[in-house]
Amino acid sequence: MRSILKDILLPTSAIAAALLLFGLVVWFAGVSPLQVWVLLFKGAFGDWYSWQNTLQRAAPLMLTALCVAIPARAGLVIIGGEGALVLGGLACAGLAQALPLPANMAGTLMVCVAGAVAGGLWIMLAGWLRQFRGINETISSLLLAYVAIGLFKHLVEGPLRDPSSLNKPSTFALAEGLRIGGIGGSDVHWGLVLGLIACIVCALWLRWTPSGFSVRVVGGNLRTAQLMGLPASRLVLLACGLGGAAAGLAGAVEVAAVHTSANASLIAGYGYAGILVSFIARHHPLAVIPVAILFGGFGAAGSLLQRRLGLPDASVMLLQGIAFVLILASEALRDVNWKALWSRMAHSAQPPAGPSAAQMAMGEKLA
Repeated sequence: MRSILKDILLPTSAIAAALLLFGLVVWFAGVSPLQVWVLLFKGAFGDWYSWQNTLQRAAPLMLTALCVAIPARAGLVIIGGEGALVLGGLACAGLAQALPLPANMAGTLMVCVAGAVAGGLWIMLAGWLRQFRGINETISSLLLAYVAIGLFKHLVEGPLRDPSSLNKPSTFALAEGLRIGGIGGSDVHWGLVLGLIACIVCALWLRWTPSGFSVRVVGGNLRTAQLMGLPASRLVLLACGLGGAAAGLAGAVEVAAVHTSANASLIAGYGYAGILVSFIARHHPLAVIPVAILFGGFGAAGSLLQRRLGLPDASVMLLQGIAFVLILASEALRDVNWKALWSRMAHSAQPPAGPSAAQMAMGEKLA
């Protein structure tokens, strides 16, 4: 129970501290922190329009956070979700452009699977480099993200470019029947449901299946897993593949539901924001859901801060950066024994005790 309270209180306190520091920053810029906090809430959760914008942004965050959370359960720190996302979106648009797909749900499923496969293979490459070449997966996944973005731009602006896209190069638009629509006629697309299902399924897989348990053993103690005879390398590749597939699916959903084609708008930083979401959720798939909604709300409120207060739309990136630093710092406080610490501080603050009556009597006798 105490561990659960720490898991909730530490991230919550870090986010509250980030909001306070962000308020201090905007105060130095001549803007009222109270206005900023109120507008952050209104822009994220103030009305149904705000909620739609928030949930639309939360959908890719859930999936890119899983790209960090699932490999983390296997002991890896993967931060290349942005690369898997853009390649997933590119695979979605490229498959629709290369093959005559049925313009129905089957075709939509095919382009989404293509995106998931592309993202899964890309992140598996980082896992393979770590297991078989000893290359740090954090560095390799980040560098692979830049490679993926470069490859994406080359193909979108070159071989796959729609000639009619002049000022903003993009691929050909997906056929109407391949696109993912809104839920009940709202702006919230069915990608949100896919994100929720992915988080729930991953949580159940990690908790209740033998392979999920094996992944957690590998992440907990690699040496123990090897002594138990578990195929550690295969499990690491499995975790990387599933995480990358989630990020690739996010890219496919963004193309099929939001942009309708692969273009530079797909490089929106969802992969990097997913790192923050996963760390705040402590890499738990179910905890990813509320955290993704919260940070989706921060992103949705950025334009409102710009319109009302004249702050840059990217000012919420500063808030996210502050929150990330404080979340990492809060991890150092997780194992602190606060009771013993306060006891030592109180003891050190007490004035040194004077000589006792017996010591004074002994001193007089010696004198």
